[in-house]
Amino acid sequence: MTTSDTNVTASPHPEPRTELVVTDAPTPADITVISDALDRFNIEHTGIADRKALAVLVRDPETHRVVGGLTGRTSLGLFFVDLFHLPPRLRGSGLGSESRRRAAHPPHARGCRTAVLYTITFQAPGFYRKQGWKLLGEVPCDPPGAGRVFMTKELTAPTGRPVRPR
Repeated sequence: MTTSDTNVTASPHPEPRTELVVTDAPTPADITVISDALDRFNIEHTGIADRKALAVLVRDPETHRVVGGLTGRTSLGLFFVDLFHLPPRLRGSGLGSESRRRAAHPPHARGCRTAVLYTITFQAPGFYRKQGWKLLGEVPCDPPGAGRVFMTKELTAPTGRPVRPR
């Protein structure tokens, strides 16, 4: 008997054929496949199908092109702020606070109780603190001395009372 003839049994669950690709340029379709699959998994385990995108777009009044704004999503009672940027010429005008205020209304209607985000120490943690956000934690990142700042805020209904769970 040769070594190759030893007891080799097939796994009852053979490994599926896959290809692993590392990329710095996933397509929007690639991201959608992963996002939608995770959403289906969450729905199967929670029975809640409430993931929805949210954006507040700041447009140039002449060209109507987007120059800044806020993007995020709501899911499972949370409002995630993913991106928020205003060009330097618009900062300090109250537009940031107004954008955040407008972004808060849809999550109320969607039953969200809490908002979460992260910023970087050289970006806007002070802005968020002034808006009532609380520190969850900070993780060091580059450049040396900088950190990712994770923050949360209890959402209040337009009446000023906390949003109640569904």
